[in-house]
Amino acid sequence: MRKIKIIEHISLDGVIQAPGGPGEDGDYPYGGWAAPYDDPAGEEAILAAHGEGFDLLLGRRTYDIWAGFWPKIKDNPMADSLNAATKYVATHRPDSLEWGPFQGLGPDIVEGVRRIKATDGPDLIVWGSSTLTSMLLEHGLADEVLLLVYPILLGKGKRFFSDGTPPRELTLAGTKAASCGIIISTYIPAGPLRTGSYDEAEGRVIQRGSSDGRE
Repeated sequence: MRKIKIIEHISLDGVIQAPGGPGEDGDYPYGGWAAPYDDPAGEEAILAAHGEGFDLLLGRRTYDIWAGFWPKIKDNPMADSLNAATKYVATHRPDSLEWGPFQGLGPDIVEGVRRIKATDGPDLIVWGSSTLTSMLLEHGLADEVLLLVYPILLGKGKRFFSDGTPPRELTLAGTKAASCGIIISTYIPAGPLRTGSYDEAEGRVIQRGSSDGRE
């Protein structure tokens, strides 16, 4: 079974839209916000998460943005690995895909991801794809989340977690700070959110149960 790893460049207020460059995502006014914070520590963390080999799991919008960029980049190891990876794409128009190798996930995206995840092969890396990431976490399909948190506030833009994302807990597996101010943290999904209250008489937190109704 493959692992699914989500990797995101993200602002302090949760925006993940268009970090790569101006014009990356239409008329978003702050495109390229990650570029001034280029740091070897961030690159090392991304390469380590990718591993020796990987495939890509992408929403259609992210696929289209990358398809217009990465095939044009030559003599670059990252570009070579992304271009060579099989792209599994959440799309209702698989016949219009051109940047290969590729495969559509089918009309039922959740079942399509489960099917691909259950096969033998390299890890599946998710970039961008904000709608897809929320769905993966909701259905317990993500195995790891790597966040590169930038010391900026963008105020508007597509956010990593959309409204309506089910409450979840994540376990912090590792974190470090880059010299440029980026915080690089790895999380492991850990199930539904627990709630509780502080009992002053007993001097401890009383757990009330989890967000799925279990005590």
